[in-house]
Amino acid sequence: MPQAKIGVIGGTGLYDIEGLTSIKEVDIETPFGMPSDSIVVGRLGQVGIAFLPRHGKGHRIIPTEIPSRANIYALKKLGVEHIISINSCGSFKEELKPGDMVIPDQLIDRTFARECTFFGEGVVAHIPFAEPFCPALSQVLYEAAKEVGATVHPKGTYVAMEGPAFSTRAESRLHRSWGADIIGMTASPEAKLAREAEICYASIACVTDYDSWMERSEAVTVDTIISCMRRNIDLAKKIIKLAVTRLPEKRDCGCASALKTAIVTAPAVMTLEQKKKFNLLIGKYIS
Repeated sequence: MPQAKIGVIGGTGLYDIEGLTSIKEVDIETPFGMPSDSIVVGRLGQVGIAFLPRHGKGHRIIPTEIPSRANIYALKKLGVEHIISINSCGSFKEELKPGDMVIPDQLIDRTFARECTFFGEGVVAHIPFAEPFCPALSQVLYEAAKEVGATVHPKGTYVAMEGPAFSTRAESRLHRSWGADIIGMTASPEAKLAREAEICYASIACVTDYDSWMERSEAVTVDTIISCMRRNIDLAKKIIKLAVTRLPEKRDCGCASALKTAIVTAPAVMTLEQKKKFNLLIGKYIS
């Protein structure tokens, strides 16, 4: 199986990056089912990169049904240490305009119908999550975005909503009153699962609209979002290509050891079946 240090979760067109070589498609079975689709693995210089279409090729999967556990587990199995997530989002601030990019630093999880942890079934772990996006990876993405000419904002609070319907005007105004900056449907549970897998996770959130709070703006439509995302796809590719060269060989952030003090269940009471299922995640911490 090919190996990759960096994972990119987003649309199907992202892996069409100039200079990408040794391209292969792999299908990876996990204890949590199959990922959204085949994963495209290639190399940019000496760095292995894995591209995963979040909604499947042809955009077949609604946000609630994205197999996020399988997606993150499959990337972990490929050796991924950093995940760059491409997300579309609505804006709660006039200064965060459609076409802008935000590198969020905080997350409010308003989802309710998704599997948001690898654990359970007799194994308990509580990860630290005060900083839901990796600060080190986020900084690299911000600097890369500036260098390629994107209008990018270095921080922001991302509200993750369930969907698939867009916000009501009342919901949009409520989230805005909380001081949130952007809203989308895909950063959670990806961020939580990546932390449980000890993978650095950061987002390039592409602003496509003003959600529903601004009465003078046009209503949010799929056409509006897709059109804006298409304009941003080339910028996202440039950011990825530059960021790949900036990532440290050795990680010194907290993401890399998030499970070190998180596992509550004593190894002695774990069954062989449990140890086998969770070995990729916790094997280095249990005997």
